[in-house]
Amino acid sequence: MTLDAWLTLAVVAASLVLLVRDTLPPPVVLLGGTITLVVTGVLDGVAAFAGFANPAPITVAALYVLARAVEVTGALDPVLSRLLGSGERERSTRGLLARLLVPVAGASAFLNNTPIVAMTAPQVATWSEQRGRSAAPLLMPLSFAAILGGVVTSIGTSTNLVISGLLVDRGLPPLGLFEISRVGLPVAVVGVALLVLLAPVLLPERAGGVDLKEQVREFSVDMRVVDDGPLVGLSVEEAGLRQLQGVFLVRIERTGHVIAPVGPGEVLSAGDVLSFVGNVDLIVDLQRIRGLASTEEHHLYGIDETRQAFFEVVLGSSSQLAGSTLKEVGFRSRYDAAVLAVHRAGQRVEAKLGELQLRAGDTLLLLADSSFRRKWRESGDFLVVARLGGTSPGRRRKAPLVLALTGLLVVLAGSGLLDILDAALLITIALVATGVLTLREARDAVDLDVIIVIGAAFGLGAAMEATGLAAAAASVLLSVFSSFGAIGALLGVVVTTIVLTEMITNNAAAVLMFPIAFTAADAANADPRSFAIAVAVAASASFLTPIGYQTNTIVYGLGGYRFADYPRLGFPLTVLVLATTVGVVHLALA
Repeated sequence: MTLDAWLTLAVVAASLVLLVRDTLPPPVVLLGGTITLVVTGVLDGVAAFAGFANPAPITVAALYVLARAVEVTGALDPVLSRLLGSGERERSTRGLLARLLVPVAGASAFLNNTPIVAMTAPQVATWSEQRGRSAAPLLMPLSFAAILGGVVTSIGTSTNLVISGLLVDRGLPPLGLFEISRVGLPVAVVGVALLVLLAPVLLPERAGGVDLKEQVREFSVDMRVVDDGPLVGLSVEEAGLRQLQGVFLVRIERTGHVIAPVGPGEVLSAGDVLSFVGNVDLIVDLQRIRGLASTEEHHLYGIDETRQAFFEVVLGSSSQLAGSTLKEVGFRSRYDAAVLAVHRAGQRVEAKLGELQLRAGDTLLLLADSSFRRKWRESGDFLVVARLGGTSPGRRRKAPLVLALTGLLVVLAGSGLLDILDAALLITIALVATGVLTLREARDAVDLDVIIVIGAAFGLGAAMEATGLAAAAASVLLSVFSSFGAIGALLGVVVTTIVLTEMITNNAAAVLMFPIAFTAADAANADPRSFAIAVAVAASASFLTPIGYQTNTIVYGLGGYRFADYPRLGFPLTVLVLATTVGVVHLALA
């Protein structure tokens, strides 16, 4: 190899070490590695930073805006409520998983999977807690199903768009919206089937969630049963009003007659006024129930109290808080919030909170000003900032518009009328123009860390290709699997990608493996485009650790999992994804 190739190898190796050890945030590591290659003369500035002008990071940014619109309007809330059900009609965990995972995987095929899990996981955890069942058999499969759904289309995850951008860099057409489906769809189908079959057996029941009952000051609110609404004629139990998170039905007023206490079998009539008691933020959840309309709220406390809200936050692996104590970071003064409880792997922490060393995946219960989410959601310190309440009614009225625009994106990109980039940008502009999001909200929706990782990683990939390092790596890979021909080369590429994605970010793994896979395919007289699709699918197959992928970290604390729980279910799923990917791609090459 040349001197430039050795320098590139040193930079890539050092980047891998820093990423695996989590010494520095991924954007700093990859951008630093790219800059090092520029300074040493391996790359010029144009080649090093061409990734930032590639369609991939721009498309990813646009899809983040769409995902935020879905989140703030609660567009998926009615679907989730119907999937979970309001009563005890679903006692089978497998039946519940089948009903839940298929739509989640389907939604993840067109929307970023991280906000999907961030929206649904807390609701699933609450639903499980209210019914006295463990959420552990549901939440990890929920995360895995979202990951599997992301490989069905080219916009399902940023990794697919990265591979599409790398193909464009080589002068090839980008991935079509459903081009990856010939591999991703079989992977998703068999993967979800395995989750439904094995999750109830392999996942132990864990205790998760946060008990707020002793910490919530009560407010009261009256809701009216809408005439000709879906609740008329249903019992309190059938309507799902008996077990609500932190909200309790205390009486019913019917034509001047008061019914109290209210039994679960009490049948609702049109015009009934239902009186609930609970935290003002949790009462917002009642707005989601079809068939109920607000009357007037009767607050028991002063206006200053109403500005306080409870939030649940999850620390990510790149959070600056990980490894520090609340006292060391001055949490209360820094965030203007008080930590009421910390949950780690589903166990309540009884130690002094100020002296507890925080870890990635910790779930914190906060009492803060109602503006906390707006101020800190994009700080990078918190993977999830969930206000314990619901979406405002004004935002919810725009949910149908968001779903319609999402469908328009699929039609435009899927039919080939517009490129994926053009369609995504058009939808983004429409979301701002129609007032679904403000310009500031659209800007804040973009995860700049991901964009920097993608753009900077392109530079490392370009250096590997230009210096011959990719060819050398492909030669080593082929020498190991040469006796198996093209399928051996494919197997080596997929296995290496899966190993890398568990150690570093999925986007970085895809960029580093792409030139190796492309060269290996050429040497094996195979279709490089099929190898590239295999890399995209394998780079998303992160099922073995809670920190390998963001959605896995989100459910870590909520489900009360331990680190060893992930390979219990993740290992057989990884083997299945590996076998399916290699098998389907090999059949396509035959």
